[in-house]
Amino acid sequence: MASLTAELGQFVSKLALSNVPAEAQAVAKTGFTDCFGVMIAGAREPVVPLVDRELAGADGSALASLIPSGERRNVEDAALVNGVAAHVLDYDDVTLDGHPSAVLVPAILAQGEALGSSGSEMLTAYAAGYEVWAELLVREPVPLHQKGWHPTAVRGTVAAAAACAKLRQLGAQDTSTALAIAGSMAGGLVANFGTHTKCFQVGRAAQSGVIAARLAQAGMTASPDALEHRSGFLTAFSPSGEPDLSRSLDADKKEWHLVRQGLNVKRYPICYATHRAIDATLELATRHDLKPADVERVRVSTGEMQMLMLRNAQPQTALEAKFSMQFAVASSLVARRVGLSQLRDDFVRSPPIQSLMPRVSTTTTAQTMDGSAFAPSEKVEITTVGGKILASEPIVFAKGSKQLPLSREELRAKFVDCLGDGFSDGAKTNAFEKLMNLERLNAAADLLAL
Repeated sequence: MASLTAELGQFVSKLALSNVPAEAQAVAKTGFTDCFGVMIAGAREPVVPLVDRELAGADGSALASLIPSGERRNVEDAALVNGVAAHVLDYDDVTLDGHPSAVLVPAILAQGEALGSSGSEMLTAYAAGYEVWAELLVREPVPLHQKGWHPTAVRGTVAAAAACAKLRQLGAQDTSTALAIAGSMAGGLVANFGTHTKCFQVGRAAQSGVIAARLAQAGMTASPDALEHRSGFLTAFSPSGEPDLSRSLDADKKEWHLVRQGLNVKRYPICYATHRAIDATLELATRHDLKPADVERVRVSTGEMQMLMLRNAQPQTALEAKFSMQFAVASSLVARRVGLSQLRDDFVRSPPIQSLMPRVSTTTTAQTMDGSAFAPSEKVEITTVGGKILASEPIVFAKGSKQLPLSREELRAKFVDCLGDGFSDGAKTNAFEKLMNLERLNAAADLLAL
C-alpha cells in the first residue's frame, strides 16, 4: 500500500477549516462543548487531584491551565490531568469504537492555550484528530476490545498527535513523524475498566499526543511507515492480525467521517454499552409505573462484546457500577434515572440496588452493528411478581446518538448540570455559547475565563 503514515501527515498538514464541511464543523463544536462541561464535572473526582499531585505539580510560569481551577501546568501535564477529568465520569461522547473528545479536547486546549491558538485553529485540529482516528478504525475489521485493547487509549494517542501537529503547523513530514512516534506510545487495557486506570489511560493518550508532536518538531525521527508496516501500529494492535492495508487515502475524494459517524452524546454517566438497555428499562418502568418490589426478574438481550466490558455483576463502588448492566437496570427501576447523583458509592451499596441487581440477567449475541462492537439491537424483558411479562421493543439507537441527537437545549441542560453550583447562570450561558461558536473565538485562553 501507499504509505498511510505519509498520507495522513499530508492530509493533516494541508487541512484548513474551509475544507471541513459545515455539518462536520457542527459535530466538532458539539463534541468540544459537551467534553468541556463533562471535564469540569469530572475535575471534582478524587483521582484528578491525585494524578495532578503525583505526576504534574504546580508551576506558575507554565503555559497551560487546569480546568476549571486555572492552576498552571506545563502543556503535557495539563493535557494529562484534564484528560483524566474528561473521562473519569464516563459521561463524555462516544463513537469510532471509543471516546474521541475526551482525548482530543484536553490535548487541543492545553496545546492551543500555550500557542495562543484561535478557535478556528482548535476546531481544525479537532477535525484533523477525529479523521485520523477514523482512518485507523476503518482499516481494522475487528473491535480492539476483543483482544483486550482499549481503543480510546490506542487510536486516541495517534489522533491527539495529529491534532497537536496541526496546532503547531507542522509540515507533512514532521506530522507523519509525530503520528509514528505516537504509535509507539499507544496502549491501554479493557481489563482496567471500572477503575481509575481507565480514565488515566485516556489522559495519557492526550498527553502522549502533545509529546509526540513536540518531539517531531524538535527533530526526533521515527519510521516513515510506522502505521502500515507489517510490524507496525495497525498489525500490532489488530485482534485478527489482518488489518486492511490495501486502502489508500485520497484527500480530494475523502469521505468525512465526522459527517458519516458523527458523535453519540451520552445522557447517562455510565458505559455506553448500557445506554440502550437504560432507555428501554426507563420506558417500561414509566409506562407501567413499576416499583422495585413489583419486579421478579429482568432479562436484557445484549452483545457479547458489551458484556466483556460490563464485567461487574454486583458492583460495590460507583466506578465499578459504571461497567455493570445489573446496576444500570437496577438504578433505572429504583431511582427512575441514571445520573450523576446515582453514581455514588452510597447509592450503589444501598439495599434497594444491591437486592435488585441479582435479579438482572443477560443473554448475548455475537452479532455486531457495522462499525461498532455493540449488538445490532437490545431488548429488555421484565417479569413481574404476578407473572406478567413486559417487553420493550428492540432498541437500535440510544437517545443522544447521531441518529437520535440531543437538541441544543438538551445539550445545554447537560452542560449546565455538569458545571454545577460553582458558577453563575450567566457564566454557564456565556461558556456554552462560546463553545458552540468556537470558530469565532480569538484565543483558547478566552474559554478559561469562566
